[in-house]
Amino acid sequence: MMRQYELVERVKRYNPSADEALLNRAYVYAMMAHGNQKRASGDLFFGHPLEVAAILTDMKLDEATIAAAVLHDTVEDTEATLEEINKTFGPQIGALVDGLTKIKRLDLVSKRAAQGENFRKLLLAVADDVRVLLVKLADRLHNMRTLGFMPPEKRQRIAQETLEIYAPLAGRMGIQEMREELEELSFQNLDPEAFEAINRHLHELTAKSEKLVEEIEQTLTTKLKAQGIDAQVSGRQKRPYSIWRKMERKSVSFEQLSDIFAFRIIVGTVDECYRALGIVHTSWPMVPGRYKDYISTPKQNDYRSIHTTVIGPGSQRVELQIRTADMDEVAEYGIAAHALYKEGVNGNSRLANESRAYQWLRRTIDLLAEGDNPEEFLEHTKLELFHDQVFCFTPKGRLIALPRGATPIDFAYAVHTDVGNTAVGCKINGRMSPLLTELQNGDEVEIVRAEGQTPPAAWESLVVTGKARASIRRATRTAVRRQYTGLGHQILERAFERAGRAFSDEKLKGALPRLARASVEDVLAAVGRGEMFSGDVVRAVYPDYKDERRVGPDGKGTGQPDGAGTKPTGEQPTGIPVRGLNKDMPIRFAPEGGAVPGDRIVGILTPGEGVTIYPIQSPSLAAFDNEPDRWIDVRWDLESGSTQRFPARIKLQSINEPGSLAQIAQVIADHDGNIDNVNMKRRTQDFTDITIDLTVWDLKHLNAIIAELRAKRVVSRVDRITG
Repeated sequence: MMRQYELVERVKRYNPSADEALLNRAYVYAMMAHGNQKRASGDLFFGHPLEVAAILTDMKLDEATIAAAVLHDTVEDTEATLEEINKTFGPQIGALVDGLTKIKRLDLVSKRAAQGENFRKLLLAVADDVRVLLVKLADRLHNMRTLGFMPPEKRQRIAQETLEIYAPLAGRMGIQEMREELEELSFQNLDPEAFEAINRHLHELTAKSEKLVEEIEQTLTTKLKAQGIDAQVSGRQKRPYSIWRKMERKSVSFEQLSDIFAFRIIVGTVDECYRALGIVHTSWPMVPGRYKDYISTPKQNDYRSIHTTVIGPGSQRVELQIRTADMDEVAEYGIAAHALYKEGVNGNSRLANESRAYQWLRRTIDLLAEGDNPEEFLEHTKLELFHDQVFCFTPKGRLIALPRGATPIDFAYAVHTDVGNTAVGCKINGRMSPLLTELQNGDEVEIVRAEGQTPPAAWESLVVTGKARASIRRATRTAVRRQYTGLGHQILERAFERAGRAFSDEKLKGALPRLARASVEDVLAAVGRGEMFSGDVVRAVYPDYKDERRVGPDGKGTGQPDGAGTKPTGEQPTGIPVRGLNKDMPIRFAPEGGAVPGDRIVGILTPGEGVTIYPIQSPSLAAFDNEPDRWIDVRWDLESGSTQRFPARIKLQSINEPGSLAQIAQVIADHDGNIDNVNMKRRTQDFTDITIDLTVWDLKHLNAIIAELRAKRVVSRVDRITG
């Protein structure tokens, strides 16, 4: 375990002016707080925060971050409180520790929800200070290094979480070295057999290729030096997980991979990067399609480098990365490489200006943090983190980076939420294309818009970015809310009219405190969804009102449904039309028998689903006798000459003889009825029960079919089923 003076020395090596007293105070406080706590390995728990701090000293971070690393588990795992941390070490370190502390006593049913809520808390803290993320990643790295002491089931869960969230997050922040180690440790725990097999192949290949690697390094160095470029050339083999992922993606064996080794060329200036590229390409043939220039177009995590692959000495494929020393530091340490934190300056606005990776992270958190539940937040974050990128352009030349597999819908939402919500088509490279086309690097995308358009809910399952998915879900919820708000308004107008009281939004606004709602729209939506009774709203606005329709002289309920079968007052019908006036309200027909024009009907409100239309004689309505506020007066509102069909169900007893079903079907066809479904069951040897779902124009049409069927010799009985 690292001693107190060793921690101070590690920080002072790269920051001689570090606050030694702060580091000593944090060391002693954490040691006393953790006391004799032990880890699963049997080691003292205090050794863990010290190892986390050691990882961060390798990244040369400021003393406040190192102190927070030493203290990061004190509030969560000891008797220490956040108030004590703030008082002893100041609000800056207190905020870092708070961001790293899981939420205790979460009253959530699923572990996934708790995981999502804690992850949301972490990222919101990261949005305020990115150092929270650096400590968290170092914490996860040390936990992964010691994962072997955990039970197998917990090992699998932590490794999967690391592979899905923390390794990609480290990559998006540009900390490649940490990302690769997290991936490798996860892979080792999730699939130990595959890890061992690839490791064994790599050791064998390294032994065979040692001289070839040295030869390539020497050849590259010599050729560059001959052209006046002093370069540092180094070769290294790829990591097991990177190789495994490539084998899976391309469905090839280890022996078929030809670019196991990658070489890095570090030069002094950007100009020398391009000169070195020219020397390499004129010395050996380039592999087509393997050239990428991340210097002119950096990745969102600030990564800058030139990638190319050539057929080098010995006809060996050689993968090359060409960059400057500054680019190399950013490639290895990402946001931690920025001078801001090495100087110990706490000013995130400056960092945001310097770091595109941090700008992306803050934008992503802002988009995902609004209104979604914890599981959705976790899902969207994974979508944002876990994909390689493609780079596309707007017609004005603005660069848009998207995950691989993204469509123009994702592109539209990346430009602006309003652009995505109103998108109806697109042009890719000047040609009209489907909105579900997979975008490729370099595509120019123009979105065709239509004002007033609402994104279809089905888009949510087709997009690959978290922003698009969250925006579509939000727009869908808003549209549904509008539907229920409209329905609620009509229900309340009817309820107030029945009560003989005036109704207005202003009067409703005055009753909001009694209804425990923040706005009039909230009340209307709650009534529309069936979460609030209309009578309760009337009583909230008029406290002296008594609903005599629902309360008898003895004070007991009359059992009369609220609005069922009542005759509207005045000349104009007051029910909600089934067709025409309220097209956006979800309406369906009774599942057991339907309803047809000509039937007296009633609507039953089902929260979250809409209104179900029943014939007034349906026995199913008895189930709703004690829920009067779900009953809605409805009427048919069909245009003259309408040819729309409606569902009905009939049940027949047929003589069991050849051709009987054909005769029945012919009657329905002759009367222009349409059969949707037929169910037959042998009643006796001589009779068969047949249930037929069909669609007809109206009650007159249905009765004509039933009358003709009754006249058939093969039919002994016909009845309509009304559920």
